[in-house]
Amino acid sequence: MNINKVTTNIFKNKTLLSGLEKISEHGTSFIAGTSLVLSLTLRPLSINSTPNVEKENRQYAMSNSICSGLMKFGIIEAVALPIESAIKKIDKNPQKYLNSDTVKNLSPRAYKFITQTMKLGIGFLTAIPKSMLTVALIPVIMDKIFVNKNNKMSKMPDKDTFRGNFTGGLSNGIAKIIDNKSIQNLAEKYKNHDKDVAKHITAVTDVLLTSVAAIRINKSNDIKENRKRALIYNNIISTVITLIGGYGADSIIKNKTGMFLDKFKDVNAGNPKLSKYIEGINILRPALIFAGIYYGILPILSTFLAEKMDKKSQINMSS
Repeated sequence: MNINKVTTNIFKNKTLLSGLEKISEHGTSFIAGTSLVLSLTLRPLSINSTPNVEKENRQYAMSNSICSGLMKFGIIEAVALPIESAIKKIDKNPQKYLNSDTVKNLSPRAYKFITQTMKLGIGFLTAIPKSMLTVALIPVIMDKIFVNKNNKMSKMPDKDTFRGNFTGGLSNGIAKIIDNKSIQNLAEKYKNHDKDVAKHITAVTDVLLTSVAAIRINKSNDIKENRKRALIYNNIISTVITLIGGYGADSIIKNKTGMFLDKFKDVNAGNPKLSKYIEGINILRPALIFAGIYYGILPILSTFLAEKMDKKSQINMSS
């Protein structure tokens, strides 16, 4: 068997290339979708299997996972889809939206850096309302799924909405940002770091989400006081370990798979969509790594440690 021929066929596979292109165009949606599936399935199962943790603490942690996945997907999609669609229009017809100087002078890689940052930055921009709604919905999920006769759940959360009033002129608005000289200069300066944009934005967003969630949980009137600390500890531990482990694993995998990426570039060198495929890979890799750690490996450890920290704090407070 000719290994090089097999590798070439795989790297030229139309399904693979089409998938990478879709991930490139809808990176935020891909990340949110991955989080939704795993937060509704793998993470709750892992949490529920954690030994030596009070049942109600496990239920709150599972409710938090379910709410987080639903809110992240719902809010991000409401904002991401119009922006991703608007950027795609600019991709197809830059002369229509961008001024002539931008089309002439802005390098393709810098342009990709700007648009990729815009798309992936949606998660960061929607982090605060997402965290607020997640915490507000936790008691509702507890009431609807984890029914406890001794536990009276209060009213439904306020019907706050987070909607973007996007119109057909969104592409023109985004084009004006790309036309900005300061934005272009910044993109040209950091364009060689485009492969790490998804990873860094994911990390910053996770820190913001965890911080806001901790504040909202502490202030919530609908979450039992004796369950708040364990839930906050669980979120903080999960985020810290995920970021440390995610960055470490991503660096190792990126170094180990460098030759494969070079081979992929060589095989598809003449393809006009190569930059999109590379962007898709750079989104896919850290998304799967962070998700695998956060939703698969980590829940049992974070839930167990949160329980121990909560018990220790209770002892310290009573002594």
